[in-house]
Amino acid sequence: MTPVESIALWAGLFLVSHLVISSATVRPRLLAAVGEQPYRGIYSLVAFATLGPLIYVFAYHKHAGPMLWMLRQYDSARWLSWFLMLLAFVFFVASLVNPSPASIGAPSQSAAHGILKITRHPGFVAFSLFGIAHMLMNGWLGDVIFFGMFPALGVIGGMHQDQRKLRDLGESYRKLMAETSFAPFAAILSGRQQFTFADVPWIGLAGGAAVTVMVLALHPFIFGGNPLG
Repeated sequence: MTPVESIALWAGLFLVSHLVISSATVRPRLLAAVGEQPYRGIYSLVAFATLGPLIYVFAYHKHAGPMLWMLRQYDSARWLSWFLMLLAFVFFVASLVNPSPASIGAPSQSAAHGILKITRHPGFVAFSLFGIAHMLMNGWLGDVIFFGMFPALGVIGGMHQDQRKLRDLGESYRKLMAETSFAPFAAILSGRQQFTFADVPWIGLAGGAAVTVMVLALHPFIFGGNPLG
């Protein structure tokens, strides 16, 4: 098996296992058999069991396969990549402060506030932006497969969680979906949501900026390469 095939295999297993365990067919049976907390443990165990080998294989086979594009030589593409990473860190920190109402264990809510007015899936948006930013700078096939897994997880995972919450909560979550959006700012731009000064995710902005600076400084030592060129 070539390095690219190995990366594709483990990326596929990670995505499929996530969706299967949380599916409408498997999840209720596991919950009935073991309970809520053990189910979460099984979910996490399977995630680590597939993500760990994926990271290991990719770490030893970076830039595997043919090059599909080469954008890292352009300063504009590099700065776009880092702008997307800044947004990714902002959304991620904000998702910890104000988690998606669709995530496992999140409290039910009838109205969005803060970052949820921008997107009801800030964590998944963060993963998607992270993957897209790295795909811009890493055009090798193996890298594209590895980093492309993150936006795939973001989009499919967000849709999957919405469907599950619709089954569990019905009309109340349908109303929340109608007033919010997965795509950032879509609900605001369409007039379905009003964003006020009180909704600005200050902790997310400050935390995301701090994480960005830290990653810029440590990236060459932990992940290799110089992200600033």
